[in-house]
Amino acid sequence: MKKFHILTLALALFSLTATAQRDIYGFTARGQGGREISMSEYKGKVVLIVNTATQCGFTPQYAALQQLAEKYKDLVILDFPCNQFGQQAPEPIKKINEFCTTNYATTFQRFDKVFVNGANATPLFTYLKKKLRFRGFGPSEFGMRMDNMLRRQNPKYDKSRDIKWNFTKFLVNRKGRPVQRFEPTADMKEVEAAIVKLL
Repeated sequence: MKKFHILTLALALFSLTATAQRDIYGFTARGQGGREISMSEYKGKVVLIVNTATQCGFTPQYAALQQLAEKYKDLVILDFPCNQFGQQAPEPIKKINEFCTTNYATTFQRFDKVFVNGANATPLFTYLKKKLRFRGFGPSEFGMRMDNMLRRQNPKYDKSRDIKWNFTKFLVNRKGRPVQRFEPTADMKEVEAAIVKLL
């Protein structure tokens, strides 16, 4: 019982921390090698934070992300593999990294696997979701497919701020504040246009 109370208190403190933060710089995340990396390392940069998966229909977006990383040197892309959606990132982080570098020649920062929803969600993602809520998948064919699939599972899925699927993107300005959320169905040209405005 005592352990339960300690865990509950710890989760409450994490939630409070995420709520109180004004920018991403107070958060850390575990890198591939186990080192905790502070988001303050990216101060002054435009940052695009993405939860990814290697076996998803959206996985080819890795190519577009790499193109953005090469085109805009003041842009930082932070890749957080996550296995919460359709178990589409089942591999250990080493294998995920090999897949991405071999198939998409990615060079941007990749972190260890994370949870983005639920009690074990990484505090950074809890903060991002609090700042930018889900606003729908849009009217595209992919958007309608995603909406239909998730609505069958939960008719009220769109009422929560939770991340809905792989390759959700959060755009953060040079002051470390999240300014725009893109669902995986968003056109990458739209994402690029928003990045250019901040640069």
